[in-house]
Amino acid sequence: MPETISLPPAAQQLFMQLQTFQQQYQAIILQKETMGMQKIETEKALEELAKVSDKEEVYKAVGPVLVKSTKSALVSELKEKKETGDLRAKSLETQEKKLKERLEEIQGKLQSLLVSQQKKAG
Repeated sequence: MPETISLPPAAQQLFMQLQTFQQQYQAIILQKETMGMQKIETEKALEELAKVSDKEEVYKAVGPVLVKSTKSALVSELKEKKETGDLRAKSLETQEKKLKERLEEIQGKLQSLLVSQQKKAG
């Protein structure tokens, strides 16, 4: 039967922090993937609009409805959406980097605590 080691309160707290930061990290990764897909869609839409003459009718989807618009208005709207997305992506990158550093720091502290606890028990 394996020997069970009770975790000291400091290790329990670090373990809970680790789990919280891992959840936050995963949420950021999902947001980055979503932002990446939105960027691709926006770039494709801009490419298609570039093929359309200024005189042709264009429409944009607003929920389940298509609304008539102008090419210049749509291009402007899509460029703004792309810029906003790029800023959000940079922010997510920064958050991801900080969380990753924090995760590594907590993992190191937790590992040290567990090793010292194991030495005391052994």
